[in-house]
Amino acid sequence: MKILFASAPGYGLTLPLIPVVWAARAAGHEVLLATTAEIAEVSARAGLPVADVFPGRDIWTDLLATVKDGAAPDPDEPEEYRLARRHQGPFGLFTAAMTAGTIEAGRAFGADLVVYPSDHGAGPLAAAALGAPALEVGNRISWSARDTSWRTEHNDFLGGELVALMREKLGIGDAPPNVIARIDPRAPSMGGLRADEEHVDERDGAPWWPMQFVPYNGGSVLPEWVLRKPDRPRVAVTLGTVVPAMTGVSSLKVVLDALGGMDVEVVLAAGTADLSELGEFPENVRSVGYLPLSVFLPGCSAIVHHGGSGTTAAPLFYGVPQLVLPSFADNPMSAERVVERGVGLSHDPSTVDVATVRKLVSRLLEEESFRRAAEEVLREMRGQPSPAEVVARAVAVLR
Repeated sequence: MKILFASAPGYGLTLPLIPVVWAARAAGHEVLLATTAEIAEVSARAGLPVADVFPGRDIWTDLLATVKDGAAPDPDEPEEYRLARRHQGPFGLFTAAMTAGTIEAGRAFGADLVVYPSDHGAGPLAAAALGAPALEVGNRISWSARDTSWRTEHNDFLGGELVALMREKLGIGDAPPNVIARIDPRAPSMGGLRADEEHVDERDGAPWWPMQFVPYNGGSVLPEWVLRKPDRPRVAVTLGTVVPAMTGVSSLKVVLDALGGMDVEVVLAAGTADLSELGEFPENVRSVGYLPLSVFLPGCSAIVHHGGSGTTAAPLFYGVPQLVLPSFADNPMSAERVVERGVGLSHDPSTVDVATVRKLVSRLLEEESFRRAAEEVLREMRGQPSPAEVVARAVAVLR
């Protein structure tokens, strides 16, 4: 079977999909990932065949300019771009820019199935255009199979003025995609489905299936210290990839000053962000640049982060308590789920101070309830169907 995977060009949007692509390839299916910008190369380094569906222009840079700077409209840009900026926010830009190329790649590939994450509008449009069945994969810890209100609150990827224009411009017609199932990778106690549970989507009758979240953050040659058990509690600190690009790294100053005064080993994973404004780090801080979380999280006792969906889900896979200082987008919703489940704590980053960070991290390290709750969620996740099982289930439906 030829399976086209379509995803938007963001780390947090594409990386959760890669274990599913691997599962399909390992089962003997031909796969192709349709994406663009920096993520095209990132995905290729993950061993995947990739089609760059919007070459020649960096849509991720366009997105950052729109959200961060309120970039003035280009009078020569296509109408769908203007509609996307006006009505559908950042994800609309991906729909406007990537749909035509995704359809073209899928047609040339001869796709028998189209798989896409829940927030990528080019996926269902491509499936409809190709007349191929679709499999939608949820990729956010804060969104539940049972609550689809986020679609109207954030983006309606199947309707609206932009989608209507894209359908007309590309000759797709009015037919909806044939969604054979939607995948929920959340633990049951965090809004997801039990391994033996199935939920029917009220919009179109498609079933929701549970799936174990498997973190993928890239590969790495392991530093020697990673495999050693730390002499004192190891605490991870990260802001992901979007927050530094949008708001800078100044919020790290309070966190590092707080942890610098504690008897812990700190691993700061800040990617390629410029950290010069932070000055000299405390002696117990190890700055590692871009080191995949999955490389060193197993040895951590806690993590402090911004609330990105993938960054929230990865510690759950390893049973690590977390402190969330939520930034924007769905970050506050991720923080709410962490606190509600008892796997961590949260605080408004705009009002947090050194004493508060120390108090909250100390609680995570000393109060056994957070570790117990995180380990309970870990056991739930390990009991859910693997990506390989879900791919096999989808293929069986189509045969």
